[in-house]
Amino acid sequence: MRVPIEIITEMSESKENFTIDGVDRKILYHLQNDADLTIKEIAQKVHLSPTPCWKRIQRLEDAGVIRARVALLDPAKVGAGVTVFIAVRTDQHNIEWSEKFAREMKSIPEVMEIYRMSGTVDYLLRVVVPDIAAFDRIYKTIIGRVSLTDVTSMFAMEQMKYTTALPV
Repeated sequence: MRVPIEIITEMSESKENFTIDGVDRKILYHLQNDADLTIKEIAQKVHLSPTPCWKRIQRLEDAGVIRARVALLDPAKVGAGVTVFIAVRTDQHNIEWSEKFAREMKSIPEVMEIYRMSGTVDYLLRVVVPDIAAFDRIYKTIIGRVSLTDVTSMFAMEQMKYTTALPV
């Protein structure tokens, strides 16, 4: 049984409070799997007419539930076939350092994801590069921009599952 998700979002200066229902979930499922579907095709799949379907999609976009519609690329075909996870530890646990770290990492295009972690690792990065030499350049860039206590790099040998679709 799915629990309704309540979303509170700022709309102009007022707040709209609404629940994502089963039809919204179906719309989100189909959009996540194929953002090229037309409104008419989505409406047919979720048993709505096009206008109410379009209004639901607009509402979900306005609320920030749908953040973007993008094209997913094959990393190997665009020269980014090596994935490296970088575990970072620091002895700098203050806002200024954290903001600088985030700003510097966001400015490196090869850094795809940045997570602040709990446990023994402070930050986890996912980096994509064409080869080990390119990773070495990124590594030197990272350690040159911020003070780090420990950096551990782990190269992905095989991608066993990858999805951008959230379970809705």
